[in-house]
Amino acid sequence: MSINVDLRQLVYALSDALDLVGVDDIAHGKRVGVMAAECARAMQWPAAEVHFLFDLGLLHDIGVSSTATHQHLIAEFDWAGSQAHAETGYGLLKDFAPLARMALPVRYHHTRWDALLAGRQLPLELARQANLILLADRVDAMAAPFYASGQVLQHREPIRREIAARAGSYFAPELVEAFLAVSAHEAFWLNLESNALANYLADMLATAQPYQASNAELMQLATIFAQIVDAKSSFTHTHSLGVARVARRLAEHMGVSVDHCEKLEIAGLLHDLGKLRVPDAILEKPAPLDEDERLVMRSHSFETMQILKKVRGFEEIASWAADHHEAPSGLGYPHGLDGAKLALEARILRVADIFQAMVQDRPYRPGLSRQAVAHFMAELQGRNSIDASIGGVLQAHLDELIQLARAST
Repeated sequence: MSINVDLRQLVYALSDALDLVGVDDIAHGKRVGVMAAECARAMQWPAAEVHFLFDLGLLHDIGVSSTATHQHLIAEFDWAGSQAHAETGYGLLKDFAPLARMALPVRYHHTRWDALLAGRQLPLELARQANLILLADRVDAMAAPFYASGQVLQHREPIRREIAARAGSYFAPELVEAFLAVSAHEAFWLNLESNALANYLADMLATAQPYQASNAELMQLATIFAQIVDAKSSFTHTHSLGVARVARRLAEHMGVSVDHCEKLEIAGLLHDLGKLRVPDAILEKPAPLDEDERLVMRSHSFETMQILKKVRGFEEIASWAADHHEAPSGLGYPHGLDGAKLALEARILRVADIFQAMVQDRPYRPGLSRQAVAHFMAELQGRNSIDASIGGVLQAHLDELIQLARAST
């Protein structure tokens, strides 16, 4: 696979997907990263550590895909269920070598400072990292109601007092001292506004050490994010993984180059990133969606494009993933492109996406039988809703593809 990608840039782009879980408040991870980095600078920690803490802030909620979980974390200072997503995040990161250093701080980023010290659960350095993320995370939770109105500056003092009151219990005293020093200035809070965040992110990316990702690392990171998306709803468990497998096998049967087959597999893993912004209630609804709900759902492929197009080297992957709901008839979305304007790989991904959804067991209905799915896909082909040549290949290898679509891992 000939993709030249800076893994850091890819991580920064994929962090946008994590922020989508906030639905109406979509920059939580970035704000936590900025606050953690600024506190680390105030303590004169090395530049490499500042960058690490910024990256850790971006990804600290990698275990959150549910909008309901996000709302609890923002609304409650010490939510009883907070540890579950920390454990999920730890599980996702611990075996991915480029980011494995983040795994333990993510696991303990909702553990109080006094509990960390009492249990001696972490080396002191890791405990401070985890606790700094908790501090920044709780500051952002308290500030969240005021971002939309632009009133954060007016409410900063109650937030600062709340953090100061918890020094030694929730937060390490030296971290509280650093936070109080930097947050006394307007620039600390103004850096959390959307335009300033974008500039801060660009500066961090420009000054950080690039990391050339290997093919295996790209595939592993894409799989991690597929798991995050698929975990959002019990209805779509393992969907992205199944789509990626089916799309690649269809492409192989059609003689697509190995290079494009590998890129298509990554596109399949990432094609539903935008669904992280769809509220849980819509994804979990075991009945037809109403018109407003359909409009929200249909936005997800556009959101996917907005995330992936930021990654240099992902141009084809971004296009194929974003176009997986476009149809040869021109009646798809979000752009209404007709078949002549759709890459073969995008057309394959559409077929794989529909097919996997039909054969996968869902909590509210079993997957379609072999006969039923063959009939259904033939009907779509007859209406010019899927590409005829791809439909023919699918029918010719139906048993093999059903098995791939239904595989749990």
